[in-house]
Amino acid sequence: MHPAITPRGSRVASWSVVLTSLVLVARYAYSRAGKRGEYPALLGNPAAAARRIRRGEEEYDFDEYDVVVVGGGTAGCVLAARLSEDPSIRVLLLEAGESSVENTFAIVPAAYSKLFHTQWDWELFTVPQTDADSQVRYWPRAKLLGGCTCMNALIFHIGAPEDFDEWVRLQKGQPGAEQWAFKEFNNYIKKFETFHSSTDYPQVDSSLRGTSGPVQTGHFGHVSKGTRKFIDACAKVGLARSSDVNTHRGTMGVTKASTSRFLLTFISPNGRRVTTESAYLTSEVLARKNLKVITHAHVTRILFDKSGPMPRAVGVEFSHGKGQKFRVKAKKEVVVSSGAVHSPQILMLSGVGPGDHLTAHGIPVVADLAGVGSHLMDHIVIDLNFRDKTNSSLACLKGESFAHSLSFMKALFEYRMSGRGPLSSNVAEAIGFVRSDDPALFPPSEYPERNYEDTSSGPGAPDIEVFYTPTGYLKHGMVSMGPQHYFAVHGVLLRPTSTGTIRLKSADPHEPPVIDPKYLSTEHDVAVLVRTARLLARIANTQPLASMLDPVGKDDALLDHTFHELDEAAVAEAVRRKAETLYHPACTARMAPKDEGGVVDPFLRVHGIPNLRVVDASVFPTIVSGHTAAPTIAVAEKAADLIKAAISASRLRSSA
Repeated sequence: MHPAITPRGSRVASWSVVLTSLVLVARYAYSRAGKRGEYPALLGNPAAAARRIRRGEEEYDFDEYDVVVVGGGTAGCVLAARLSEDPSIRVLLLEAGESSVENTFAIVPAAYSKLFHTQWDWELFTVPQTDADSQVRYWPRAKLLGGCTCMNALIFHIGAPEDFDEWVRLQKGQPGAEQWAFKEFNNYIKKFETFHSSTDYPQVDSSLRGTSGPVQTGHFGHVSKGTRKFIDACAKVGLARSSDVNTHRGTMGVTKASTSRFLLTFISPNGRRVTTESAYLTSEVLARKNLKVITHAHVTRILFDKSGPMPRAVGVEFSHGKGQKFRVKAKKEVVVSSGAVHSPQILMLSGVGPGDHLTAHGIPVVADLAGVGSHLMDHIVIDLNFRDKTNSSLACLKGESFAHSLSFMKALFEYRMSGRGPLSSNVAEAIGFVRSDDPALFPPSEYPERNYEDTSSGPGAPDIEVFYTPTGYLKHGMVSMGPQHYFAVHGVLLRPTSTGTIRLKSADPHEPPVIDPKYLSTEHDVAVLVRTARLLARIANTQPLASMLDPVGKDDALLDHTFHELDEAAVAEAVRRKAETLYHPACTARMAPKDEGGVVDPFLRVHGIPNLRVVDASVFPTIVSGHTAAPTIAVAEKAADLIKAAISASRLRSSA
């Protein structure tokens, strides 16, 4: 086990009961008619869709596709489904992992952390973070179709409208930049969504939500008693209430209390996690003759033809199983959709990236692009944990005592019968968005004048998020806190100024890249998180949430009952120690002019390689002030239209 996640004591044997029960309920409640392998698109044998490389690279003809999509994660599943809607476009989707639709932990909303440190996780770690207590940080990244939509907290949030208008400005007038403005981009958000209205939320304007997309959203999932108390405490300290933080009106405020949900989730009406695999790669889509999906396909490089004035992507090489190598040919385009970590890694392994870095690893340079793997941005979160004297937490999910196991069996029965109860919790049950310069929250009499830059995308956009979980956790749940009940409040730095890099460790495509986000390397980031931490402590000690605090917790060094007593320097030290990823890496192949460190243009084409695109969160020009799943899905929806238009135009030119 990695030294950063050494557990405090051993887990009790009763957890095996929890795991076994989860597997049984998921298989019973959500098994599909037939196995995924029965659909012709989903291939366990790559030789049915690709040519095995044996004696020489030029010895076999290629199997050909119009578009090869590299990576079946959050964006890749969207692309494969949308592109294959046109029966004249032959599509191949390559995914290093396997299907998630029968994976218990990718089905039950509250179970996603059980994917951590398994065969379904890339098991990534950063280098030691010099300015964040010199610790390495664990970065969970799902190795499954659907990607990190299998492994997130299911919060449907699009970011602030100003974020996307800022994306336009960062394009510096490049042709096509204006299409990323919120007014236009919001059409793609609505395109992927089917919103389920609720009588408990008459305030939500359904006309602003999507009505016919493949992704189901709504106010579904468990609501803990503490969640309501958190929202009321937020209101008392000065956070505005909001019934919908996903419209053109903006994202500020705390999600409004009701008798039902407090935020929109990617949870279906029957309590199932909605991933991009389950939403887009349906049985009907997989039955299309023009779509093939190869799982367990680890892409090793993109192949290029460099004979013309500009290099062209002509195919992809991948490994499958023990040492077997395969190749496929892309007649029209190659699209890299492997996420903010692996997309730049694959580009660099293929010769697209910083020339000196590639040369140092003996990789021939196809395109010298300094921006590949640079400008890495991530949302940093700090967690304050508290002992819950009301015993209303999700402790039953941890299985650390016999009593918890009994509670779990009750929750399991409720979930089995109705799709509700604690197992349907998305864990992060309430969120709020604020600005660090809000005088109502940070009165000048208590806070010195802000001496750091405003990094928000506009006056109506936040730079801080707060959220509540009816459970406590340390190091992503890998450190045992004991079998008691806990709750936690969390603060997120939405607009960091610290930027890092993804770099190759070697030319071996099976070796993880070097991840260095350079957390808290600017005073700005520390200053905003110090304000955030003090706000969290104030919320936790405000009624009615304060009524849940168990005084016994003051004697536990792992908890934060006395955090509000710390001085400014001690809070800053705690921030550096506590900082963790919120699982939102982005911007490592950003959409910007080449001389501004950009990798792709506004049409998501790699600079200098007209038929190679990148489509995932790595193309964000800068990180959004909110959660990244919804914007990534919308980027993929838009990219599918861009690619279809390009193929159509190419065919018209050929026939002219």
